[in-house]
Amino acid sequence: MPEALVSAQRVSVRFGGLVAVDGVDLEVGERELVGVIGPNGAGKTTFFHTLSGVLAPSAGRLRVGGDDLTGKPAHVFAAHGVARTFQTPRVFRDMTAEENVRFGLEFAGRLRKHTHDAFDDARAILGYLGLAEASGLPAGSLTPARQRLLEIGMALGARPRVLLLDEVAAGLTESEIASTAQLIRRVRDELGLAVIWIEHAVRALMQCVERVAVLHQGRKIADGAPRDVARDPAVVEAYLGQEVNLGEAKA
Repeated sequence: MPEALVSAQRVSVRFGGLVAVDGVDLEVGERELVGVIGPNGAGKTTFFHTLSGVLAPSAGRLRVGGDDLTGKPAHVFAAHGVARTFQTPRVFRDMTAEENVRFGLEFAGRLRKHTHDAFDDARAILGYLGLAEASGLPAGSLTPARQRLLEIGMALGARPRVLLLDEVAAGLTESEIASTAQLIRRVRDELGLAVIWIEHAVRALMQCVERVAVLHQGRKIADGAPRDVARDPAVVEAYLGQEVNLGEAKA
């Protein structure tokens, strides 16, 4: 069985007496599309911080591409092909959209290569995301939905192997959420990336991803196919409130 692209083994994060992440295991393979859900305060974003090197775990091991990166800083994770977005888009508001993406290409992505042409030019990345006409506009003038797309563009500029998306659908309309889910699927299918996606828009996420991990009070309480997780009694009780009807399965 091939080694996982991203492997978190018994990862814990403690802040004094508070245990934010409690012995979480997660393995994600090449080109896999995985969702992470759970109630507020479940430890999802803190766990993401460890997967991207923003925060060192208090215990456990982190491997990317087989290399042990436990305790390494964020730029080392980026050099190994990990890129991420944040709950609140972190864009350079006074720089143009094109300059924002070029920043990603020239800094985080400068030492990495990718087989897809879309990773080689800021305008190509913006075009791929549907932001071509916004290339010369200040990032701060874009709508929140477009700023979220732009931050994905900055992450793609890092030429990643794995993309971590933290609530990229937050605050979006229903149609914008659907478009974002379609984009995430395209990024995996067309660019060949592994994607790990945290989201509270549970139905949209479950209809898009192949696997769902559920965190509750810092622990992983489920990990499996969306339809199985959607009717898992522990997940329903801890987070969903009722089983989620996912409708027809997507191809």
